[in-house]
Amino acid sequence: MRTESVSVSYGAAAVVVDANIELSPGGVTALIGPNGSGKSTLLRGISRLADSTGTVTLDGVDTAELSPRAFAKRLTVLAQQRPTPGGLTVTEVVELGRHPHRRRFSRVDAGSHRAVERAIALTGLDPLRDRPVTELSGGQLQRVWLATCLAQQTDVLLLDEPTTFLDLKHQMSLLDVIRDLADDHGLTIGVVLHDLEQAADIADQVILVSEGRIVAKGTPAEVMTAERLTKIFGVTIDVASTPSGDMTVRARRSGRRLGHRVEDRVEPVLLSA
Repeated sequence: MRTESVSVSYGAAAVVVDANIELSPGGVTALIGPNGSGKSTLLRGISRLADSTGTVTLDGVDTAELSPRAFAKRLTVLAQQRPTPGGLTVTEVVELGRHPHRRRFSRVDAGSHRAVERAIALTGLDPLRDRPVTELSGGQLQRVWLATCLAQQTDVLLLDEPTTFLDLKHQMSLLDVIRDLADDHGLTIGVVLHDLEQAADIADQVILVSEGRIVAKGTPAEVMTAERLTKIFGVTIDVASTPSGDMTVRARRSGRRLGHRVEDRVEPVLLSA
């Protein structure tokens, strides 16, 4: 997937300006940046959830030439918030992902059962398949929505802050699924993340966005330098590599207590993106 000079505005306000990105098959691209920088808006523009200018191509095809149904067979997006449908089980919600593949007035399609079963298996939802979705935890429900996207069987999957509101265990579980979808199933994945260390851990490519513009893109090591992150996020950030080759990203803050300065503290980075 490739974008050329994509811009998104809300009214007279330009939120994303001239974004040029490329997402590769079998790769995970993480979009990072301060709150309000335009990452989620860029995903909305790419996925037709917001009006945009510029060009988006999928396998060399201009998406402007695709009907909504044809587009939905190529790209799916997991938005930040979705209403929880009452009265439906996990399996019934996952089946909603098959809508683009069904003929008008038909409730089933030839590949529906196989696609739904695969999506449920990949997200570990089999023990919950007959549970009403209104009885699920936030982490379980997020997996249901991911399974719904997978049942849509697109080559491109975009996720907008999928770990928000999840506890650490469910965050790591979801990130493992995302990484496996790229590695084992060849999906092209773009994901907005607010945790910088998670972005460094999961991504092949990182795109850093600030004030509606892309300021850097490349491997995590190329993009996520201490100097650059400190400048963009406005706090001192330390970046280091572990002996195993992983990156550690920490924000340094100055603590104050009762008007007296205390020693600087180093905290894990959990910056709103």
